[in-house]
Parts: sequence; C-alpha cells; structure tokens
Amino acid sequence: MKLLVTGGAGYIGSVVTSQLLDAGHRVTVLDDLSTGHRDAVPADAEFVEARIHDCLPHLEGAGFDGVLHFAAKSLVSESVSAPELYWENNVVGTNRLLEAMRRAGIPRIIFSSTAATYGEPAQSPITEDTPTLPVNAYGASKLAVDHMLDSYSRAHGLAATSLRYFNVGGARGHLGERHTPETHLIPNLLRVAAGVTESCSIFGTDYDTADGTALRDYLHVVDLGRAHLLALEASEPGTHRVINLGTGTGYTVRQVLEACREVTGRGIPAVDEPRRPGDPTSLVASNARAQELIGWSPQLGLTEIVADAWDFMRGAERATGA
Repeated sequence: MKLLVTGGAGYIGSVVTSQLLDAGHRVTVLDDLSTGHRDAVPADAEFVEARIHDCLPHLEGAGFDGVLHFAAKSLVSESVSAPELYWENNVVGTNRLLEAMRRAGIPRIIFSSTAATYGEPAQSPITEDTPTLPVNAYGASKLAVDHMLDSYSRAHGLAATSLRYFNVGGARGHLGERHTPETHLIPNLLRVAAGVTESCSIFGTDYDTADGTALRDYLHVVDLGRAHLLALEASEPGTHRVINLGTGTGYTVRQVLEACREVTGRGIPAVDEPRRPGDPTSLVASNARAQELIGWSPQLGLTEIVADAWDFMRGAERATGA
C-alpha cells in the first residue's frame, strides 16, 4: 500500500515507518518537526515538512491507500496548563486531516490513541468497555478524536481503528525515545545509569501491590508497531474499532528499576517520595480484543524493552561524542 504517516519523525511514528517499509509498503512521512527529528525519518521514506492542518495539497492526487496518524501534542502536564494547544492541535488538526482524506478519497486510518482516555479507572485490567473519564486535556483531546472517527466511519464509510496505548518503551535499532522534556520512567532511569542525572524518584511506596509501588503496563515499541500493521490489514469500511494495546500483566515501579539495574549493571540510586496526586494503583490493559480482532499479542518483555532502550541511549551518546 501507499501510506501517509503523520508524526513520522517522532518516536513511535519513526519506528512504525521503518516497519512499514520493511513490510514492502511505500511511505510518505508528514511532520512539522516541532517535536520530531528529521534524522529519525528512514531514508526510504519520502518526507514532507508540514502541519496536519495544511496537509490537503499533499494528499490530493497522491493516491494514498491509508493514513497512520501519530501527529499530536502529548505532554500531560502541558495539557493541564495550556489546554488550548491540545484542542487546537490534536482535535482541530485531526479534523483538517480527516477532511483532507475525505476530499482525496483515502479510505482508511489507524489512529494513535491513549490509555489516558480512561482517566483513573478503578477496574484492572482495563477493557475497551471501561468508562472513558479523562482527567486532562491530553486524554480528552484523544477521546474527542475517537468520537470523531466513529462519526466519520458511520457517515462516510471510513475504515478507522483507534489503538489505545499504555506505556511504550524500548527502541528499534537507532530509532528510540528523544523527548524534551523526558517524562517516561524507563529513559529517566537509564539517564541515571548513564550518569546524566544523580538519582531517580519513586513516587509512592504504599500502594496495594506486591512491593508497594504503582503497577503499570509496559509494551515494547516493536510490538506496538506490529499491531499497527495488523490493524491496517484488518480495517473494514464503515467501521471504527477501539483496541487496547498492552501486555495484560504489568510491572511495578520497583520491578522496572530492578530490570534497569540488571540490564545496565549499574546501581541507579532511587529516592522514595510521596504519592503524586491522581496516580492510580494499577493501569493494566486487557488485550483480549486485540487478539480477537487483529490477531495481536505482545512478544517482548520488560528485559527486552530496557535492553533495547539502553542500547539506543548508548548509541546516541557515541554518535554525539558524549
């Protein structure tokens, strides 16, 4: 297929682009490089520097068979302090993209949604029927797009799939996490191992879990990307599917910390801190629907996630001479 990947210069978008190319698809990446990196776009992909708001000229007459939509603002704290950025970029921008797709006759889309649409659910594991009660503009903006896709599929025959990610980690070769600021646990732990920072914080040690720390679902970015390729093939005209992507089990913060210590062979000092307001005890996904609808289940575990992220971090340090 000939495919457009929006946000393909970002972490997940670049990994999925590389997997699409390896599978024999022709790929064009559209990214405004506001948070992405030009050198993350695989050499075999065409590249267009543009906002999704202005994508119509690049879609009309191009003959795309589908879109994989990753372009979005995704910092939870920023979405609380500046929600207008999230409504304008994630919602207005996606609406412009969908209208451009409609005019260009592009029949299918795979959307990068999020577990943040569920907010702070009491239920675990979380299924696609768990009530969606987002607690910040990031989650709310993604949920709004899920609703948008549902209405477009009903009215215009669009084949749409929303993949709701839980925590994503790892790397694929030279493609990995390069966020500024970095808010994810694993790369921040590895920054301590690399000597970039002195210690890490464990927020909350009195949760009702095996070791008292919060339980989260961590998924390797390669497994995540594989789900996009499967969803692309399984999409159906006039149907919008919502599918959770996670392991179904999860790991505590201390388990992640120990995995990082084991992989790196370094101490990684940790400081116990009070709980952060609003942090639920457990956020773990049921992946039963993913197995049923697209034949997907994760193949890589926490050790592989950490090892690949560590290899990427060390490779990036060597490349910059750090």
